[in-house]
Amino acid sequence: MYLDWEPAQQKDYDELLAAVREAFGDLPAAPDGPFERATWRRVGELGLLGLCLPAEHGGGGLGALDTAHMLEAFGRGCPDTGLVFSAAAHLLACGVPIAAFGTERTRARLLPGLSSGELVAANAMTETDAGSDLAGLRTTAVRDGAHWVLEGEKSWASNAPAAEVVVTYAVTDPDGGWFGSTAFALDRDTPGLVVDGPFRKMGLTSCPAGTVRFDGCRVPDSAVLGAPGQGSMIFQHSMGWERACLFAGYLGLMDRLLDRCVEHARQRRQFGRRLADFQAVSHRLADAALRLEAARLLLYRTCFRMDAGSAELADAALSKLAVSEAAVRAAVDALQVLGARGYLSGDVEAALRDAVPSTLFSGTSEIQREMIAKGLGL
Repeated sequence: MYLDWEPAQQKDYDELLAAVREAFGDLPAAPDGPFERATWRRVGELGLLGLCLPAEHGGGGLGALDTAHMLEAFGRGCPDTGLVFSAAAHLLACGVPIAAFGTERTRARLLPGLSSGELVAANAMTETDAGSDLAGLRTTAVRDGAHWVLEGEKSWASNAPAAEVVVTYAVTDPDGGWFGSTAFALDRDTPGLVVDGPFRKMGLTSCPAGTVRFDGCRVPDSAVLGAPGQGSMIFQHSMGWERACLFAGYLGLMDRLLDRCVEHARQRRQFGRRLADFQAVSHRLADAALRLEAARLLLYRTCFRMDAGSAELADAALSKLAVSEAAVRAAVDALQVLGARGYLSGDVEAALRDAVPSTLFSGTSEIQREMIAKGLGL
């Protein structure tokens, strides 16, 4: 295993980072509301919405490792982490399952728009009684001739209030266990599909989230992803990509916070000395660098194994847990180092609010520890 980037990969990262800073560097870290469509289309123009989608449908055709590397550049260069999260969720939780399991007609119809930014996609999985517990799904889909009729409600779907495409999962065989659910890709204007929101949230403000309700929502067989009964497998496939690659955006956020703290510690003087000369400060930043690099290595090892076809469930759990908890700690450290400046509304304060939910979505930290424990044979 080669533990550094090839020159071409580093060049791609550097060029994308510069382009992201030019395009989005002036965005507020704490926006007042959801992203604007012009901003979304610009994300698409930079290729960030189709990184790992098939090239023949407008995507970048990248593997997991290069996809994560580009999302890290996005997270480092863009001060609005909510936008980074929206784009990554759109790509990994929606684009990936459509590309891998949609019919050729579905792929040709949806993937070009998903890649370009013409379309926004939402993943509607979470229910009131089913977050990490996939067996607790209550949304149903009943076959009616060449159609399916969906009934139920998803309590939380990122991007839903802005989405034209909704990827969702419903129980099609109550006694089927692992093979009892089915995945669907629905158009937003499907009769019986109702979206509410956006919610007011602690962080990730520019990512609109809301509820999705299916009220006699009638969809054709062509809306099914994969085959009936493959919903759990398709969801786990997309979550593998999400747990591995989405969190690269948080590596970029941590890089940005560490750069800000190092610059501040070098320039700020107290008691006639630079902050950097106080061991309490320098050791705090050394520990932050340690957590960042350890999390980065775990994440890229997971992506390397995904590309090699050798990744196990615990790999993504380890990297997701390490990155998310390091991101929260990095934001708290930055707040301590910058003091009152960090407490003011702005980039550091927003980073803390944006980092906290990373320990919740894609499976809570507790769920990741359960997965790691199972991987140990416990």
